[in-house]
Amino acid sequence: MSDTTDAPDPDPAVPAPSKSHGRISMRASLKPRDLMEEPLHVKGAWRARIITLMPDAFPGILGVSLTGKALDLGLWALDVINLRSFGQGKHLNVDDTPAGGGAGMVLRADVLDAALTAAAEATPRDRTRWPVIYLSPRGRPFNQAMARRFAGCDGVTLLCGRFEGVDQRLLDHHDIEEVSLGDFVLTGGEIAATALIDATVRLLPKVLGNQESTVEESFSDGLLEHPQYTRPAMWRDLPIPEVLQSGNHAAIAKWRQAQAEDITKTRRPDLWQAYLRRKA
Repeated sequence: MSDTTDAPDPDPAVPAPSKSHGRISMRASLKPRDLMEEPLHVKGAWRARIITLMPDAFPGILGVSLTGKALDLGLWALDVINLRSFGQGKHLNVDDTPAGGGAGMVLRADVLDAALTAAAEATPRDRTRWPVIYLSPRGRPFNQAMARRFAGCDGVTLLCGRFEGVDQRLLDHHDIEEVSLGDFVLTGGEIAATALIDATVRLLPKVLGNQESTVEESFSDGLLEHPQYTRPAMWRDLPIPEVLQSGNHAAIAKWRQAQAEDITKTRRPDLWQAYLRRKA
């Protein structure tokens, strides 16, 4: 059976090509940027490969701001693989009804296996260097430590689910890591994949203008971030805390630490208890 979420290609016999994003930083040309041929990727750049039924969702927000600039400079690269290209039969079906009955549809193991095989081309087989991830609400919660782990890899392959999920045999056979964005359900894994990539790419060298900012932000030391202030010094009769204007860096650091601890204790007791255990 086929789903109705994504119409088949005009000519089902010709699979839709995958898209690739990422540019090399050093290239002289007099042509306008939009007219340039797609240049080579920077060798060794961190890479994300996404298997999705919604290829037009990418790069999306990842193509603008700091992540988009880093993509243009070749600091990371993005490959989008259209799952429909691996569909079965005249209509390129990718799903079927759940074994045992039930509502909805399930992505087929044979279709996903073909897509994952294609995605594995020219990638390390060592999962510590190149994780394969299924975005799933039953996965381990995504956090900053996980983002740092992924940033230290050569790249990642992300499988975006749809409908009722994917055939469990596929996950078991490929030893796929399941990751969750939170305790809620989305219509598909594309939004979660975008968030995971954004959180990871910003940790790559040279992506942020000030790399030290990643050390001071929320979750970097297990605490939520302290409050931030800027000009004007007085706004609606509300002043910037006096200590922040004192120039006493030791006092400022002490104040920020105390604020971070108090906010974490109040808003995230789970993080606070984990923080206390690490300090013990």
